[in-house]
Amino acid sequence: MAVPKRRKSKMKQKFRQFANRWRAPQLATCSDCGAAKPAHIACPSCGTYNGRQVLAVESAE
Repeated sequence: MAVPKRRKSKMKQKFRQFANRWRAPQLATCSDCGAAKPAHIACPSCGTYNGRQVLAVESAE
């Protein structure tokens, strides 16, 4: 059975745990309507993606 020869330092432990931290989602702005949306996702407010209409969105008015 393999056993570590020495204990890892506190700094190495912090670097390993730092990768598991919570990050806020990155939001991009829609080029058509200017609403905040996740990157690489069709805009939920206007239904466009990459400059073309991909979703049929009903207006709330």
